[in-house]
Formats: sequence, C-alpha cells, structure tokens
Amino acid sequence: MSAVETSSKLDAKIPAGPIAEKWTRYRFENKLLAPNNKRKFHVIVVGSGLAGGSAAATLAEQGYKVTCFCFHDSPRRAHSVAAQGGINAAKNYQNDGDSVFRLFYDTVKGGDFRSREANVYRLAEVSSEIIDQCAAQGVPFSREYGGLLANRSFGGAQVSRTFYSRGQTGQQLLLGCYAALNRQIKSGGVTMVTRHELLDIVQVEGHARGIVTRDLKTGEISSHAANAVVLATGGYSNVFYLSTNAMGSNVTATYRAYRRGAFFANPCFTQIHPTCIPAAGDYQSKLTLMSESLRNDGRVWVPKKQGDTRKPREIPEAERDYYLERKYPSFGNLAPRDIASRAAKEACDDKRGVGPGGRGVYLDFKDAIARLGKDAVAARYGNLFDMYNRITGENPYETPFRIYPAPHYTMGGLWVDYNLMSTIPGLFVIGEANYSDHGANRLGASALMQGLADGYFVLPATIAQYLAGFKGLVSDTRPAAFREVEQDVKGRLEKLLQVGGNKSSASFHRELGQVLWDKCGMSRTEAGLKEALGKVKDLRERFWKEVRVPGRIDQLNPALEEANRVADFLHMGELMCHDALQRDESCGAHFREEHQTPDGEAKRNDQDFCYSSAWEYTGDDAVPTLNKEPLEYENVKLAVRSYK
Repeated sequence: MSAVETSSKLDAKIPAGPIAEKWTRYRFENKLLAPNNKRKFHVIVVGSGLAGGSAAATLAEQGYKVTCFCFHDSPRRAHSVAAQGGINAAKNYQNDGDSVFRLFYDTVKGGDFRSREANVYRLAEVSSEIIDQCAAQGVPFSREYGGLLANRSFGGAQVSRTFYSRGQTGQQLLLGCYAALNRQIKSGGVTMVTRHELLDIVQVEGHARGIVTRDLKTGEISSHAANAVVLATGGYSNVFYLSTNAMGSNVTATYRAYRRGAFFANPCFTQIHPTCIPAAGDYQSKLTLMSESLRNDGRVWVPKKQGDTRKPREIPEAERDYYLERKYPSFGNLAPRDIASRAAKEACDDKRGVGPGGRGVYLDFKDAIARLGKDAVAARYGNLFDMYNRITGENPYETPFRIYPAPHYTMGGLWVDYNLMSTIPGLFVIGEANYSDHGANRLGASALMQGLADGYFVLPATIAQYLAGFKGLVSDTRPAAFREVEQDVKGRLEKLLQVGGNKSSASFHRELGQVLWDKCGMSRTEAGLKEALGKVKDLRERFWKEVRVPGRIDQLNPALEEANRVADFLHMGELMCHDALQRDESCGAHFREEHQTPDGEAKRNDQDFCYSSAWEYTGDDAVPTLNKEPLEYENVKLAVRSYK
C-alpha cells in the first residue's frame, strides 16, 4: 500500500461509510434546493456532447436556468457520435455473473489500480439507470429475439454487459440526449449558444463566475456570468495530431482552466486504441476508429514468418499467429486496449506486420462468417464493414480488416473531487474532461457510461451542495475580473496575428504530434521523455516566431481558431511529458520501458506511485508543481493485473 501523503491542497470529499452505501447516504445527507429556489440559479454548461447535453437537459428539467455553449453549428455535431461500439451497464441480462461490484472491480483492474474507488463504484452503481433513461427516450438498442435488450462483450471483461445499437451506439445515444435537450430549449429552460468557443474562465473572489467566449462567425469576444460553470469539453488526444478524435477536438477549455488554478490530473494517461484503420500516408490529418466490438467475433493475427507479403487468404492456419489468443488465453481477442495495442506494436516491430510499411495486423471475420453466416455478421456490424470498405476499398467480408493502434481517449483530465468540482470552487468538470473514473486505462464501452452518468445522475445531485450557499441568480458581468480576462484573451489573439511568420499552425501541430507519438505514446523511456521536453519547448518557441495567422479577430477566421488551439496543445505536450517522466513506473497505458516484467507486461510500483498526480500551473516556462492524492484500496486487493 502506498505511503504517499496527501497534498494539503486536495480534498476528495469522499463520503464516509461502506462503499456500497456512500452514494445513497451522500444523496440523503446532501443539501437540497426546493424546486422554486432552483429557478434562482444560473449554470453555464460548456459542451453539448453526451456529458454536456445530458447535464444541460437534466439541470433545466430540475428548474435551473441553463446556458449551453458549443463551437459546432448544432449539438448533434458533438464527437460523442464516434463512440460506436456500446455502453456498459451492470444489469446481468445474460445471467452470466455480472453485478455492480464486478463492473466496479473490472473498471478498477482495467485502470491498473490507478483510479479512485469511490467514484468508480458510483459509476457502476448508476450504470443501470442510464440504460433505463436512454430506453425511455427511445434509443433503439439492439434486442434479442424475445425482446430483451441485447448485450455483447468488450475488452477487459468476461461477462456480456455492453448495450449497443449495431455499430452506431454513440450516435443513437446522442440523438436521445439531443431530444431531451431540445425539449428544454423549446420550453426556455436552456439557452443554446452555438458557434462560440470558450477561451478563458472568469473568477470572482476565487470562485468560477463565468466564461469568455469568441463568436466563431463574427469574432466577437464576450463574457457570460453564472453561479457555476460546468466543463464538458472532452479529451485532448488531438495533441498527437493524428488521432481518432474529431478535427475540432482540442484542449483549450481544460488547459485555460488549468492556467487559472484548476489542477490537471494524470495528463500522461492517454489511451491508444488497438482497432483503427492504419494511416495511409503523410497527407492524413485524422485516423478512423473501427469499433472494439469487432473484436467480439473477429480474430487478430499476423503471419508467423517475418516479411511475409502473401495475401491473407494465401497464408494457411498453421502459419498464422493469433497472438492475443496465444498470450492471453483467458481473454483472447478481448484483452484490454493498452495490452492489445502494445501486442500489435510488438508484432509489427518484429517485422511481422501487414500492409504498407508493415504497420498493421489483421482482424479476421472468416471464422465468424462460417459459424454465424454473413447475414448475422452484417446485422451486428454492417455499418462498420461498410465504413471500412468506403475508406480502404477492401471488402472485409472477403478479406480481413487491417488495423493498427492510434491515439483515442484520454484518461487524464482536470482533477475533481467526489462532487465533480475542480480545485476552482464553482467549476465542475464532467465526462472525458475530468480524470476521475478510468485510472491508467479505460475499458471499452465505458466512455459513454461515464459521460451519461455524470450528466444525467451525478452532477445534478452534487451541484446543489455548492449552489445552496448562494442567495440568488448571478448574471452580472460588470465585475472588473470579466474585463481583465477579456483583455487577456484579445491580447493573446492579437499576438498570434502579429507573429507574421511563414509556417502554418498545422505544420507545428504535426511536428508536435510526431514527437509525442515517438516519445510519449505507446511506450516511454526516461531518455526519450527528456528529449521530448527539449523538442517541445523548442517547437513552442519557434511557433511564436514563425507561425503565420492571416485575417483579423473580428471576422470569421478558422486559421486563428486553429493557431490558438495549437498554442495550447504545445503547452499540453510539455505537461504530459513532465507527468510521464515523474511517474517512474509502468501502469496501464503508461508503459515505461524501464519497468516491465520478464514477459513484457507493465510493472507497477505501488509503494511509491499509488496516487493520482494533480499538477498545479506555475507559469508558462516553469515546471508545474506536483500535488498527490493517495489511492486507498479497501474493497479490491492491489494485485498484478493479469489477463492471461
């Protein structure tokens, strides 16, 4: 068990009592607001994906005055649509031994014992309510012949607990959430503000009291005040340039909050997804995710012989290495993402990769089609097969998918307590934007679960505890703090426009992504991380001397939007490397090559590193201060994570 001392600046506010009673007791003992009093409070929600949309709809349903911001032209554009495979819930419909405790245990183990027990148990506890909520909204979950909702398996679990809507679960869940949000917009409970980007947080007397945004159509800089601010702005995986994230996904909202005093937790915990279409060339600016659900019936393999360039159907069974089934017989092709990704990289590094450049492995449905029939496979995964065919020109019914790991999800995010409040009072953080539930590796189908748990059930219960201290509505942007932050924002944007260099923001972003992928990606070393810190710092300095940003602030200017985001990514890359260098162990997706078992698995150091790292901003050119939240495991036993 860790002997780490808690930083005096961190208070997780975990309720007392047995873990199975914490959430129930918390809700009973929590301060409540009468329905007529809720109308006196204004909440700003930034982001309209599953976390932000569900939070805005639910808070408005409860009576709060809500303003929801997004930089898209519609909430339906949110990146949540990309989560294709499913959503976990402990309903045990398959009668295969699932339970709230098993989902809790699998999630803690999947995160390699680097997550907070109380938050994870609450997530598992709430999971079943999410399915009921979404089914009531009309989400068309796939069903068994008898009418019950269907389940399938996902990585890191030996039970079937993943609810799905073919291969478009995120899209269908977002449509249900969007309907709930639209109901509140029509009724006046939610004011929806589109095409506005958050550029900074405003604090008054130490509390978050609003935000400063830029209208992406006109360039207008404006302030917006509220009793509380909720960030639901997603993750920062686009720091790698090539990732599965939408092109607009960025780190600006959470990074600006970090600069204003919100601690950033575990920034080096970034997930590499094993099931992506390999990059086709240097011209690409985005990678495409193939759902992990394909690993239910698809088998992953590479040729046993190095440099084998035969077509897959020409390679006999005896000359194939089904390496996940060989190395992890208990879980096989459903080994967790971090393990499956490293195993794919290992095979390709051994010169047994397939496709252009040998950076790919096969995901083969030949056996599934023979066993189930093509129609059954198409019913489960048809849209994914069609997507792959459109992108690659290959028919996966006839030849295997080619896949390779790529940056996908970020387990790190702003530090939050049990209430989902950051170290800035009044600033709440939900969904992928916070760090609270997944530890060092997220299990598949848990992102949608966390986003909707936070938005529909957790935040609406915890925010009342904070708002109960107010006497009335906050909508006043007259305090000097708003003008000061507006000037900071304008000054930064003007500085970008005045550099006058000759290089695009994208060129710096691509360089940054390559450095981080090589040195802070699937594997890390002390020497590599120190090298990366030097390269990223140099890149950041060159950016502010050589970037060219045309146009003006007060107009439609996508180049300015991009440059502003890349500037924040450059700082974020440094923070990630500082965190990865300081955490001198391997755990989950954070694989330090110096710390591995004889058979190449991650080797934790629970004595010295059983904590969450919470980094405190100390200046653009200064090393941030590390604060530690020890992780106490009272309900699961710290053990070597094994999926063999």
